[in-house]
Amino acid sequence: MPPPSPSAPASHHVRLWWRRRGRAGAVGATFTVALLAAALLLALSSYASVVFPASGGRRGPALVGLTLVRRAREKGALCLDGSAPGYHLQRGSGSGSQSWLIHLEGGGWCRNLKSCASRQRSMLGSSRYMEGQVEFTGILSDDRSQNPDFYNWNKVKIRYCDGASFSGNVKDELQNGTRFFFRGQRIWEAVMNELVVKGLRNAKQAFLTGCSAGGLATYIHCDSFRALLPKDSRVKCLADGGFFLDVEDISGRRTMQSFYSDVVRLQGLRERFSHCNSNMEAGQCLFPREVVKHIVNPVFVLNPAYDAWQVVQHALAPEASDPQHSWLDCRLDISKCGSEQLEILQGFRKELHDAISEVKQKRDWGFYINSCFVHCQSLNSLTWHSPTSPRVNNKSIAEAVGDWFFDRREVKEIDCEYPCNPTCHNLVFAKAFKI
Repeated sequence: MPPPSPSAPASHHVRLWWRRRGRAGAVGATFTVALLAAALLLALSSYASVVFPASGGRRGPALVGLTLVRRAREKGALCLDGSAPGYHLQRGSGSGSQSWLIHLEGGGWCRNLKSCASRQRSMLGSSRYMEGQVEFTGILSDDRSQNPDFYNWNKVKIRYCDGASFSGNVKDELQNGTRFFFRGQRIWEAVMNELVVKGLRNAKQAFLTGCSAGGLATYIHCDSFRALLPKDSRVKCLADGGFFLDVEDISGRRTMQSFYSDVVRLQGLRERFSHCNSNMEAGQCLFPREVVKHIVNPVFVLNPAYDAWQVVQHALAPEASDPQHSWLDCRLDISKCGSEQLEILQGFRKELHDAISEVKQKRDWGFYINSCFVHCQSLNSLTWHSPTSPRVNNKSIAEAVGDWFFDRREVKEIDCEYPCNPTCHNLVFAKAFKI
């Protein structure tokens, strides 16, 4: 049976916890979170709402209300089901009042009308299902101890409801007799236009960030974001867990490329990307290795070498590639991988290093590749910045990103091979949940 689409509606719970390498058992509590059924490995993406409890009497994360785009239908900027897209805006203060941090939500993609129809009945395809308020944590936190460089900035979380990383723009609404709105590009433009009016046009500093599918969207939109801002402002981009790889899975198939090809064809993305020439397979157009070649503005690549979503869901060891379930324990818990499986995982790590070769040559770009089994690390205080955060060369992710954004030092950090880093918090999934 093929793996479920990362667009199915929320229907059950996932039990997961963090394991710190070298420590017995779990770090902290066991978390039970309602997730979209097929987005198991996006559990730490922005839409998964995994929140770590405050300790030591510290106040909880800020709750920020949802704003729907005005006159969305008139602008043609609509979620998959035709509802208005939305975003959450928290105003900055003091020294951060003229600085803006924009975050693009993640949540996979839909590859066909059936999976897109499922998304129409979830918060990943309709604002009718979106929470009225969300917690701002990690890079969005307004707590200085958790987010030292960006805590008092204007911060925006843009909700993801188009199924193609904010990039589609299909005029026709009717697809096989059913209405679908593939309008991610128009959503991007409509939200940006509203934020420009709300003060973004006067920003002294601006930072476009995104997680997972939102990380891919960050690569896609980085230069157009730069074009919105004053020429003398500092503008950079951060893609978290968004460097998806075009690799063969354990059965020899290019599962991820096939998936991307369907997305590209469904939402007419080949015409959207100037780098997507006729000699390329359709799916190749969406891979960051190709997209980054054409980005001018500085970007920071934040990625684990063993990205949990890619390993489990679509790229390396999806369920369909493992009919004998020989990878099941390894996929649930990297510490259970055998020697041959670890060798394959080290090859996956090498593929990432090769894929970012273009980034290594860009002087003003940065990267932080740690050796953790996780997916998306900027939105949770535990992994972003805390006393027990993952570290590379004794720097937390927040410290490394801040150093790079403010030009305090060059940041091009590559961790050693798993299991060398004892500071990693690795995802562990309950065996009771079928991937």
